[in-house]
Amino acid sequence: MIAKAQYKMTPGDLEMTLALVRGGNLATAGERLGVDASTVFRSLRRIERGLGRLLFERTRSGYRATELAIQLAEHAEQMEVALEAARSSVEAQPTQVSGTVRITTTDTVLHGLVAPALRGLRKVHPLLSYELHTGNELTNLTRRDADIAVRATKRPPQHLVGKHIGPIRVALYAAKRGRAGNFTDVEAGKADWIAPDDALPEHPSVVWRKRHFPKSDPRYRVNSILSVLELVALGLGVGIVPLFLADGRSDVVRLTEPLDECETDLWLLTHPELRHLRRVAEVYAHLAQAMNMP
Repeated sequence: MIAKAQYKMTPGDLEMTLALVRGGNLATAGERLGVDASTVFRSLRRIERGLGRLLFERTRSGYRATELAIQLAEHAEQMEVALEAARSSVEAQPTQVSGTVRITTTDTVLHGLVAPALRGLRKVHPLLSYELHTGNELTNLTRRDADIAVRATKRPPQHLVGKHIGPIRVALYAAKRGRAGNFTDVEAGKADWIAPDDALPEHPSVVWRKRHFPKSDPRYRVNSILSVLELVALGLGVGIVPLFLADGRSDVVRLTEPLDECETDLWLLTHPELRHLRRVAEVYAHLAQAMNMP
């Protein structure tokens, strides 16, 4: 490519580049920008012709960002943060925080801790809205795929700002009126197991069961810890779930003390540049205070 003389990038060019880096394809980038895929394609061609360099490699799976595109996306993120900070500083009502906060976590932590904690923010900040993403992968906060992450980990990324919420303790549970009335029944093989072996093969609960019950293959394989609890409650078998999720429910009973080998930590994480945004800071501070571990 031959660059046009004195081509100058615009904020719109940076915004488009960031959308395509985050989205990975034309359609998703278009959704983020509120335009169609063909408009994104034309904008990309115009920018690349102007720069005389490729920003993305076209592959069968989508658009792969080059090193230059990643560098431009970082500048776009800084521009985005600065713009949001400016908007916050000129709010007509300083006590009212508005905007959308994107939170990523697992379905287990969302239903057991995050969602109940967010309930208390509705009266304090009624203008806030939330995008809640659940998945077992750690969403990239550096790329601004999310504003806040709530994750179970022993080693949170060093480049993120984090608060240790507390230890996640787990135990073995059964249905209150299930076949397994105590741990001796489980040891005797009188109970079916429910576990996330295929979805989370390295999960501490899976590792513990395979170590202590090597011959016990799960009769029910699920893709989340939340599903383990719900199937246990139906009386389909026994399973290992967090205390914060199961304690207090009347349909399940704990068969063991907390399993120390399975314990991990819950962390509240955000990016250093995001913690100064008022909407993110308010939600972060509230979650840090409201999420309590049993």
